[in-house]
Amino acid sequence: MKKLLPSLLAIILFSSCKNESKPEAIPVNYPQTAKVDTVDTYFGTEVKDPYRWLEDDRSEATEAWVKAQNKTTFGYLENIPFRNDLKKRLEQLWNYEKLGSPRKHGDYTYFYKNDGLQNQYVVYRAKDDAEPEVFLDPNTFSEDGTTSLAGLTFTKDGSLASYLISEGGSDWRKAIVLDAETKEIKEDTLVDIKFSGVSWKGNEGFYYSSYDKPKGSELSAKTDQHKVYYHKLGTPQKNDQLIYGGTPLEKHRYVGASVTEDNRYLVISASVSTSGNKLFIKDLEDPNGLLIPIVEDTDSDNYILENVGSKLYIVTDRNAPNKKVVTVDANHPEPEHWVDFIPETENVLSPSTGGGYFFTEYMVDAISKVLQYDYDGNLVREVKLPGVGTASGFGGEKEDKEFYFSFTNYNTPGSIFKYDVETGNYELYWKPEIDFDPSDYESKQVFYTSKDGSKIPMIITYKKGIELNGKNPTILYGYGGFNISLTPSFSITNAVWMEQGGIYAVPNLRGGGEYGKKWHDAGIKTKKQNVFDDFIAAAEYLIENKYTSKKYLAIRGGSNGGLLVGATMTQRPDLMQVALPAVGVMDMLRYHTFTAGAGWAYDYGTAEDNKEMFEYLKGYSPVHNVKEGTTYPATLVTTGDHDDRVVPAHSFKFAAELQEKQAGDNPTLIRIETNAGHGAGTPVSKTIEQYADIFGFTLYNMGYTKLPNQSVLKEFKE
Repeated sequence: MKKLLPSLLAIILFSSCKNESKPEAIPVNYPQTAKVDTVDTYFGTEVKDPYRWLEDDRSEATEAWVKAQNKTTFGYLENIPFRNDLKKRLEQLWNYEKLGSPRKHGDYTYFYKNDGLQNQYVVYRAKDDAEPEVFLDPNTFSEDGTTSLAGLTFTKDGSLASYLISEGGSDWRKAIVLDAETKEIKEDTLVDIKFSGVSWKGNEGFYYSSYDKPKGSELSAKTDQHKVYYHKLGTPQKNDQLIYGGTPLEKHRYVGASVTEDNRYLVISASVSTSGNKLFIKDLEDPNGLLIPIVEDTDSDNYILENVGSKLYIVTDRNAPNKKVVTVDANHPEPEHWVDFIPETENVLSPSTGGGYFFTEYMVDAISKVLQYDYDGNLVREVKLPGVGTASGFGGEKEDKEFYFSFTNYNTPGSIFKYDVETGNYELYWKPEIDFDPSDYESKQVFYTSKDGSKIPMIITYKKGIELNGKNPTILYGYGGFNISLTPSFSITNAVWMEQGGIYAVPNLRGGGEYGKKWHDAGIKTKKQNVFDDFIAAAEYLIENKYTSKKYLAIRGGSNGGLLVGATMTQRPDLMQVALPAVGVMDMLRYHTFTAGAGWAYDYGTAEDNKEMFEYLKGYSPVHNVKEGTTYPATLVTTGDHDDRVVPAHSFKFAAELQEKQAGDNPTLIRIETNAGHGAGTPVSKTIEQYADIFGFTLYNMGYTKLPNQSVLKEFKE
């Protein structure tokens, strides 16, 4: 393999773009991206990787390339005439009080609140009927709002709290311990925690997971041996006890530890990928207790939901693709002793506990249905929800007599309800006061046919009275992977889009979790093309039924959804006008060599598995399928320079390929957010700017010179 380092001068040279033929086109000068002669060989096939140098996130060359690309991109975006109007409207609509569901810890009730445009939610607390006070304000963590609160955990009695922070959007965390009553910091900050929460063992200490700090860049270097540690309060982190993950036999990419609510058991989950886990348990009342295996393979997903003494309640998809709850004695916890408690049904199960009851949320065509059971497995009632949409938050401590749940859908902002566990009655606790009338909008669920004949659900949301004339600006959003379900929820950004006459369509693609493990497995490895076919068929349905047309269609997705957009636009560039891939997995031959990427192999497979898998991945990998002389849609790639989940090199390479090979006049730009990661914890101010740019780019490239709905502008300009 030969490698030639590009010079800084070569990187920041500019060449003219070809899109000057359109009178309305904004002139673009793309940075010249240098090439190197790196070649990899897979099963006898040579694959060029001319932009390999962009993987080095610490090099001056990459830094210069990022600056040059951003200069070009923002130079374009600044010329969109209604960009600032979009930003103002986003700010106006965003500026309302937002509340999280309250939870009781000790003598206080805690809740998250954002006054409107605060970069980060603030944690408040109140005792009885007293006025709420600030407990933690993440807006004070950093001047620019890029340090965020990434977790908050209390001891059982509520006297101690540990909170995690993320800096610049990184997945690496720091942990700080507080005396909850006085809010005083108890000890030195713990560092280098990743893919982990904190689980308290009484008031003595807590368990957490981490990786050894990688050699090279901590933002892109591979991390594949997760370890569980126990931290005893008042002792230095260097003395923390290694509990699991330190030996070759215990080596796993993801390991997590939790303590049961009664502090009786330590539970450890160990995974080699994002699907399937081993499960172990240890009796903390036995000083000489050992980790006892419950499940010793990674063929199923399993976790302990609850225990009553030694009786364990385990949630599993083992021989139950839609999940079920089983019981077993902790002294003999192996699967052959499991007894069904809540059997599998035709709908996917997500159970929780609270107030001495079990609550089972089922997804029925991606819509919530909630049932309440007692500890004998008897059905108490079906909870009649406020409407058709997504309910969440059912659960709390065993002693709770009431708790709070939230409800939302695509056109209804999330509201919070107080639920009485004994009667099943609930009352509205909080409803947002927002400058958006849900009654003006409607959602419709349709089922369309994919390429192989499979029926795929899609929810289409829009303003009532919309004319199906093929001229409605439409965003088709998808994900389709990792057993993740897209259920109806309200979004301020989508509200602004629909307010402008836009349609927002979300199909539940294979690869997701909407219909259980079988649905997930129908979109992995050599069946991944099913996901792209489902997405393409969704676009064709919207066009055939006159919701939109090619000229007014944009496709959007993030992370695995960014891959979806990249694959779709390279396979069917004729289908859409605009493509919006965000933080996407774009280099399918090398994704597993970065950070924790190897853990995604259950969904993707890797290019090193075998020749068939290599050829399949190469066949759809977006970076490797940009063709010279093809007209691609107007494309705005978005990523963050501190993304250590899906490293930005994926997006860098894809943008470079597009800029080199684009045959038409459509712009192919990349917007790189600085001091930002994969998305979690992004400050509100940055989010508003991002969406003003995304929507502005989209509408401008659909041919709009002014916003479709001018009446909204008059309202906030008056």
